[in-house]
Amino acid sequence: MPRYLIERNIPGASKLTSEDLCNISAKSNQVVAGLDRPYTWITSYVAGDKIYCVHEADSAETVYRHAREGGFPADLVSEIASEFGPQTARQTARV
Repeated sequence: MPRYLIERNIPGASKLTSEDLCNISAKSNQVVAGLDRPYTWITSYVAGDKIYCVHEADSAETVYRHAREGGFPADLVSEIASEFGPQTARQTARV
């Protein structure tokens, strides 16, 4: 299933309380349960005035639908083409 990186512009995001994040999470989970299609929220990161999320969905439109129904901004939704990290340097290239 494709993974998407979602950028959400939320002024004051870094000042959201634990209770705020709990409520946002609960709303997101509620919307996911009602989508009637495969959808997985992987993780989210709060940085400054933005929240970055990684979700798995069948399409970007489904990600936008989740945002609309949850009342969340989805200012940029990009399909993740590949993932890499420090461990990638230790992998042997396959030809």
